[in-house]
Amino acid sequence: MQKKIQSALISVFYKDGLEKIVEQLKQNEVTIYSTGGTQDFIEKLGVQCIAVESLTSYPSILGGRVKTLHPSVFGGILGKRDDAQHLAEMKQYNIPHMDLVIVDLYPFEETVANTTDENLIIEKIDIGGPSMIRAAAKNHKDVVVVAAKKDYGLLVDILSAQKGETTLEQRRAFAIKAFDVCTAYDNAISSYFNKISVETPFNKEKKDLRYGENPHQAATFFGNLAEIFTQLNGKELSYNNLVDVDAAVQLIKEFSSTTFAIIKHTNVCGVAQRPSVKDSWDAALAGDPESAFGGVLVCNGSIDKATAEAINEIFFEVLIAPAFNEDALEILQSKKNRILLQLNKNFGVTQQYKSVLNGVLLQATDEGNYTEWREEGGRESTDAEKQNLAFANIICKHLKSNAIALVHNNQLIGKGCGQTSRIDALRHAIEKAKQFNFSLQGAALASDAFFPFDDCVKIAHNAGINSFIQPGGSIRDKDSIEYCKQNNLAMVITGMRHFKH
Repeated sequence: MQKKIQSALISVFYKDGLEKIVEQLKQNEVTIYSTGGTQDFIEKLGVQCIAVESLTSYPSILGGRVKTLHPSVFGGILGKRDDAQHLAEMKQYNIPHMDLVIVDLYPFEETVANTTDENLIIEKIDIGGPSMIRAAAKNHKDVVVVAAKKDYGLLVDILSAQKGETTLEQRRAFAIKAFDVCTAYDNAISSYFNKISVETPFNKEKKDLRYGENPHQAATFFGNLAEIFTQLNGKELSYNNLVDVDAAVQLIKEFSSTTFAIIKHTNVCGVAQRPSVKDSWDAALAGDPESAFGGVLVCNGSIDKATAEAINEIFFEVLIAPAFNEDALEILQSKKNRILLQLNKNFGVTQQYKSVLNGVLLQATDEGNYTEWREEGGRESTDAEKQNLAFANIICKHLKSNAIALVHNNQLIGKGCGQTSRIDALRHAIEKAKQFNFSLQGAALASDAFFPFDDCVKIAHNAGINSFIQPGGSIRDKDSIEYCKQNNLAMVITGMRHFKH
């Protein structure tokens, strides 16, 4: 369906290449509406041009921020030519049809590339331009839209060859390009503000630390620790303390039942759930009493006297809990350098930052533990196994990849983490369990990523493990699943991977 262009709205930042279009519009007796500098440019070519202000009855205001945002402009672009009500309303309010819209956008990306002045950058966020482009593209059944100067030549060719007429296919093609322009523009703006948000933490309160990971490295913390916890005892938190405290807090918030965990170098080396805080501590420590030395301890229950007395027997760096009984504090504060932190229960973060190369990575926190619970093995897991599998899956999520967690009776009895192969992680987990005399008969195994082959399942089964949880997603999932079916083992597929690098 061909349409004759009888009127055009032109408002562009870059004028180069516009002369030939204006010439064609003049030859085809097209009425031209324009704004500001574009109007001046067209009139200097000797072509009559109607100011948009004559339609809106408003001058360009607010320093040019508002020129075209008016029903007389957008009505002319969006009005349907085959809709009687639209036509009647346009006639009632003296709204002219706009058959052609030529708009380019303020040079946002170029401005970002050439200045760090945020005020200048923000002023190059176009509002009216994208709105007019989208309106015209939406109404491409009746309107031609050109949203980039690289398409000026194509428009000139069409105007010349078809004497000011366009086909529906041509208008649709221009509309697709216009939407692409708006998408790219919005993405550029979003990228800029995401970059600003990445920098935002560094605008927070600054605290110089004694040193970084090693004594020869300078270090600084940006943030407000008082929002997260109250320090009840001990020396100032070090760089390494803060890294481990973060890992501890991220882990403990996963649990609602009474849980105690021990963190060493950001990996959990002992964790257990029991009816009481004291019992949870005893079981967590038993999981790996060797690694617990000098660790960071975290609990989601109140530290009582009995627990404090037990904890006081070992050397640890930090203890984190939501509450401390007075008699427990008296015991724990006996060593002046021991760090005690009372955690705010509502603490939580939604974003994580990591420095790489000469920049910063930003990602959403790893929320959730599985998207499905699909029993794929030779039998359905028992209630006890389900509990252990879910517990193991959470622990595995907080271990460095490649990671394997072995759990029995809601107690971590072996783990392998930070290994370059999943088999090595599994072997390490089994050896850890044997080191502290844990039986693997009936234990549950969690893997942070899929099993690419059935070798891990075979090794674990030969060690006595008979239930597994993993995300799935390997092209050879069926190998592990088939082994479980042949050997009457339970296997749960979660659909959610938990890499932690």
